Amino acid sequence: MKVVVLGAGLMGKEAARDLNASDKVEKVFLADINTKAAKAFVESLQTDKIEVVACNAGNREELRTVMAKGDVCVNALFYDFNEAVAKTAIEVGVHAVDLGGHIGEITERILALNEEAKQKNVTIIPDLGVAPGMINILAGYGVSKLDSVESIKLYVGGIPTKPQPPLNYTQVFSLEGVFDHYTEPAKVIQQGKLKEVPSLSGIEPIYFNEYGVLEAFYTSGGTSTLIKTFPNVKTLEYKTIRYKGHAEKFKLLSELGFLSKENKVEVDGQEVRVRDVVREALKKKLDLGDQEDAVLLRVIVSGEKSDEQVTYEYELNVKRDAATSMTAMARATACTIASAAIMLGSGVITKRGVYPPESIVPGYEYIEKMAKRGVIIKETSHRSTIIKW
Repeated sequence: MKVVVLGAGLMGKEAARDLNASDKVEKVFLADINTKAAKAFVESLQTDKIEVVACNAGNREELRTVMAKGDVCVNALFYDFNEAVAKTAIEVGVHAVDLGGHIGEITERILALNEEAKQKNVTIIPDLGVAPGMINILAGYGVSKLDSVESIKLYVGGIPTKPQPPLNYTQVFSLEGVFDHYTEPAKVIQQGKLKEVPSLSGIEPIYFNEYGVLEAFYTSGGTSTLIKTFPNVKTLEYKTIRYKGHAEKFKLLSELGFLSKENKVEVDGQEVRVRDVVREALKKKLDLGDQEDAVLLRVIVSGEKSDEQVTYEYELNVKRDAATSMTAMARATACTIASAAIMLGSGVITKRGVYPPESIVPGYEYIEKMAKRGVIIKETSHRSTIIKW
């Protein structure tokens, strides 16, 4: 199969690295507007399998030309491009996967293209990062093992292994995306009802080996398509994991208007967005550099199976790869989207149309593929007999 990777940022490069190592992939086209950085990356891999091509994703004709080179397109661009890429995939007749970013109903608009994709014999899977993405696949896998599901609880966080005050955080993906997830309301299901709750609220303790007691709190986007795929559950919640005190600090920034897209001030006769200034200032402070990061994940799915109360729990605790210097977040994210792309291109996934990850990516095969990449997802289960009166 031939795969086009759109975007030679961190996630795009690591997805290309993963695809390059697969014997099922014949050719990888790494497309970016900045070909110099992409070429330098490819040279470091010493491979002939990856070809760098120039592409301005904002130019629809360029996008069509580049995407038509592949059988599958891996969209590693910022989520503003996701809808345009999905529509272009249908136009040129190639399968496509993206990293998501469930903000502003983008994913809903992509899912609405289902019939068009089926007519073109194309499969599109949005939201294939970590959260959303990995958590969706694992939640769907857990649900598939039950007769009925009652509760889905999701916890994910990318954190430094050696936190530095005052924020005890390092940038592991776009800060613009982080700000969106911290400021938009979070959708949850509580007591069987769909609700919106403020992000940075609902703080609770959560324990992980090596890190002790951390905190988890609501952020937007994490439940993504799950609230529509499993609308009848009693509980469906997503929380972000950080070191203790993180949510309170960012809540203060948010309440002061520092994270607002609308808050503008005039400085020396020029109008500037406060959010832009804060983002650029924090980039310097939160740069990961050579520091080790970790991705922590826990998915808890509970329900009934053969007159038993059953809970399936999936846990991930992965660190930066010392051999390749690939960050933990890049490992978890790039390996997820690359694995799905390979399953699409090799015929493991055969359904056509637009589907969320939980409805189409086979959980068992996914966990196996991630393990081969050194990203180990542990599954445990707990059972108790249901007592009927």
